[in-house]
Amino acid sequence: MKAFNKWTRQIHRWISVPTFLSIPLMFFVRMTQGAYLKLPPEFEMVQSLLILFLAITGLYLYLLPYLAKRKRQKRTKNAKAPA
Repeated sequence: MKAFNKWTRQIHRWISVPTFLSIPLMFFVRMTQGAYLKLPPEFEMVQSLLILFLAITGLYLYLLPYLAKRKRQKRTKNAKAPA
């Protein structure tokens, strides 16, 4: 499970870089009405998928401490229970 958490964190970090760069680029293109740059329509779909992926991994990383706390409480509760 630790390896999965590590990979999720790394993937989240690496996906955030192109997402961070694509948002100002798209904003610039829309504000200039595309006079200087013409981006393909698939660019918006890729950007949306990146943001969706960031939201999913970010939610998992946000909930991770709460899930670990619940697992720890369950483990201590089972250890204290008489056998």
